[in-house]
Amino acid sequence: MARKFLYAIVVLVALGIAGLVAYRLYGPEMLRFALVPREAFRSQAAVAPGAYRDARMWIARPDIARNPALWTPAGYAPAKTPGAAVFFVHPTSYVGRDHWNAALTDAETNARADIFLRGQASAFNDVGQVWAPRYRQATFGAFLTSAEDANRALALAYTDVLAAFDAFVAQVDPGRPIILAGHSQGALHLTRLLRERIAGKPIARRIVAAYVVGWPVSRANDLVAMGLPECTRADQAGCLLSWQSFAEPADPTQILSVYDATKGFDGRPRKDQPMICTNPLTGTPGATAPAAANLGTLYPAADLATADIRPGTVPAKCDRRGFLLIGAAPDLGSYVLPGNNYHVYDYSLFWANVRADAARRLAAFTKR
Repeated sequence: MARKFLYAIVVLVALGIAGLVAYRLYGPEMLRFALVPREAFRSQAAVAPGAYRDARMWIARPDIARNPALWTPAGYAPAKTPGAAVFFVHPTSYVGRDHWNAALTDAETNARADIFLRGQASAFNDVGQVWAPRYRQATFGAFLTSAEDANRALALAYTDVLAAFDAFVAQVDPGRPIILAGHSQGALHLTRLLRERIAGKPIARRIVAAYVVGWPVSRANDLVAMGLPECTRADQAGCLLSWQSFAEPADPTQILSVYDATKGFDGRPRKDQPMICTNPLTGTPGATAPAAANLGTLYPAADLATADIRPGTVPAKCDRRGFLLIGAAPDLGSYVLPGNNYHVYDYSLFWANVRADAARRLAAFTKR
């Protein structure tokens, strides 16, 4: 499921980058040739015990200078005394084909990850201290092939995420509530982390919410294994949120064809099963909300330095299968994917609402 779904997403991303004309001429073969690593997967040792106690292993954590997760647009500021700790796993920022996994010290890859944190993880800096690890993420091209090396690359990436999470738990105050958040490849790793480190464990009682964004989660097949219920109320704590954004007319065929062919975490087919769709404007599933309910969409410049928040511009509603529809396509930039897929902008479309949602759930958690 993991590799196949990311295959669909990456094909769409690559179409946006390479152009529809080139794709129609040369098809997936061209994408594989351009992006899939040529070398055989190279096994790598696990990170050394205690590696993630070193601040250099993190893109963001409370003691890092020029922390990108502390960025905010005009009119907002990080909380001076945040109540929670946020573990955030960023999406794929390594697009090279020299290796199956990113090097932790790759400057270009890390610069892209910084930008992701500014536009995504920053939504949580009002409620929590954000910790975001560097990890040997699977390369962009790993999702364009069925080679077993792609599975090995994903598995290696997850070992870093797991080690980082264990170090995160060891270093934060044991009484501090925890928010889990991620996007795309990062959300994929969260689904496994939830199954292996949260479900059925005492730490589950510390989870305020898990934002598994830009990744399909089957309500019928996946939730029980991850140990958290779906968020069904705006003020509910200890639950999971997920959405995938499309403007209208939406064409999610590429994603559905892969999703319907896979099995869930319970071993049963996902075919025709609805995905969790949390409407970020209401904090509830299956909801419809007008643009007036949008507290602020992040309209970014290339480096986010001049980004601004514009309220009331983007509506949202969940469709039958669990895609989040946002009406007519807003002009957020050049990375809208074919099919009107706003995957790249899943957080920035609802930046201010995500911020308010996290605060509301933390308040409910604290009261509970």
